Amino acid sequence: MSSRKATSPRNNEKVLALLRHRRLSVTDGRKRILHFFLEKEGALSHGDIEKKAGASFDRVTIYRTLQTFVDKGLIHSIPSADNSVRYALCKDECADGHHQHHHVHFVCDQCQQTFCLDEVATPTVKLPRGYQVAEIELLAKGICRACTESKKH
Repeated sequence: MSSRKATSPRNNEKVLALLRHRRLSVTDGRKRILHFFLEKEGALSHGDIEKKAGASFDRVTIYRTLQTFVDKGLIHSIPSADNSVRYALCKDECADGHHQHHHVHFVCDQCQQTFCLDEVATPTVKLPRGYQVAEIELLAKGICRACTESKKH
């Protein structure tokens, strides 16, 4: 028996729309990996996707798919203090090669999940003359909402 979670028809439609909007060919692999992002509240690592996909995809296929999604503005990478990378879905403002992520990323010390906190904007950084900001990465660490609530019970 498969441990794969059934995908909702609504997510199927969303996956097709996202791929078509970014002018990506619709392949089973791309659809499946994109479903993983829609089914998870937090960010995913390459290893998370490998575990979910099982033997369906090799490491290189997953890596190439993630890189294509990043290049097309479908997902964004979230670097971490331990040099690992996680990925999360982009908002509509992102496009080919141009990401618009001005929000805080939160890493839970307890469950190790990473979340995009879209409602928390990054502060404006005034740099010295001659410097141009391409991206601001703000990483907050602590205990996430789910872990905090589980402690109360």
